[in-house]
Amino acid sequence: MIDWGEAARRFVLNGAHYSGLAPLLRSRLGGLGAILMLHRVTDAPHTGLGINRHLAITPRFLDAVLTELKRMGYRFVSMDEAVARIVDPRPSERFIALTADDAYRDNLLEAVPVLEKHEAPIAIYVAPGLTSREADLWWDLLEDVVTAREELYITTPEGRTFIECSTPAQKETANRRIHDYLTTAVREEDRQAILREMARLAGVDYCRPSRETLMDWDEVRRAAAHPLVTIGAHTVNHYNLKRLSDEKAWTEIVDASRIIEVETGEKPRHMAYPYGYESAVGEREVALAEAAGFASAVTTRHGVLQVGHAQHLQALPRISVNGRYQRVAHMRTMVSGVTTPLANQGKTLVTT
Repeated sequence: MIDWGEAARRFVLNGAHYSGLAPLLRSRLGGLGAILMLHRVTDAPHTGLGINRHLAITPRFLDAVLTELKRMGYRFVSMDEAVARIVDPRPSERFIALTADDAYRDNLLEAVPVLEKHEAPIAIYVAPGLTSREADLWWDLLEDVVTAREELYITTPEGRTFIECSTPAQKETANRRIHDYLTTAVREEDRQAILREMARLAGVDYCRPSRETLMDWDEVRRAAAHPLVTIGAHTVNHYNLKRLSDEKAWTEIVDASRIIEVETGEKPRHMAYPYGYESAVGEREVALAEAAGFASAVTTRHGVLQVGHAQHLQALPRISVNGRYQRVAHMRTMVSGVTTPLANQGKTLVTT
């Protein structure tokens, strides 16, 4: 099956690169720099069907990206320094801040050695529920369930629904269908129980994804002690905040900060919104992050940083470094700022 949206994005990236447009426009569109978003950095991801493989890049690719960015004159900074430079910009020197969501174990074991080579700081955003294994890494668990079965049943308000998943194409369709149901028709707080029951019936260990791929608290503390690592908050349970009540969304934000402070001894100053796209982050969520005292909060909205972000420190865009675009030329094009207005209806100042 052809993903036409994906094909269009690749066409734009390749066109900007091969036409020579990106380097020409970087001086006008590149802004102050960019925040890069990672998830997994590993040579050996557990891929299953490969549905979530886009979340992983290799350490070799990360090394190549950082090497190229350094060659282009970017300075690697922490999120503390990124905020300071947004508030008091230095137009002559662009910067890159690295971030990683969910606190995957390979961030510590495979990414940090690359970061040490380049003296590049990183903010790792921790969701305490995931780290303590009280919340499941549900998108990987769903893939495990679909991988294990040739047919599935899911109970909806309309009744018990049969889902065929005996072929790779059917499994991909089933995963997408169940994913959409669990993220739109089911309350955030109810999704885990539904998936755990599906896992039980499929003979799947619901703890496997978290246990095998995420840091535990000892590893988070080890990461926090590294001079290049800042620990940030990613809410407690990695819920879509926009789908929660005011009280529940506030609790998810402030309790994450409190738990991380208890576990690491340091209160996090920076936050990442789970999912981070338009249907997960709006004005209310930004106001809550600001009220909770975070110096910055990042979305997954695609964009580079501009001087105007000094008034939107709790709604900062990022550029995703993911398995779909493991080409240095693509990253060069994206940090140039060329793709920012293309992805945001002409806007160069991207907030929410």
